[in-house]
Amino acid sequence: MAQTKRKRTRKHRGTPAGTIERASRTGSSRTRTDAKQIARSRREERMRRPPTWRGALNRAAIAAAVFGLLVVVLFGRDVIQGVLLAAFMLVLYIPLGYYTDLAIYRFRQRRVAAKK
Repeated sequence: MAQTKRKRTRKHRGTPAGTIERASRTGSSRTRTDAKQIARSRREERMRRPPTWRGALNRAAIAAAVFGLLVVVLFGRDVIQGVLLAAFMLVLYIPLGYYTDLAIYRFRQRRVAAKK
């Protein structure tokens, strides 16, 4: 099926010599201190968010997939055994990851409350 909506692209402006000049980034350039300040504020925002079951599920799925792949590749087990072990680890990793994140989140919240 053909793509109906094309993404916008920037026009390349060629020079007589055949080189292409790309448009530079607009806006002011960030200094090192600005970048550090932005990174710090983003990190603080990320740490203030409470853990979610969806985040725990995503991390558990990645970890279980890696675990299953390693069982098959490194230990030479059957693919079915690797899939079954990965499924078991997924069921184990989801609550384990969520409650670990929740404990760390509560610890950080208590530490922030103690500073105030």
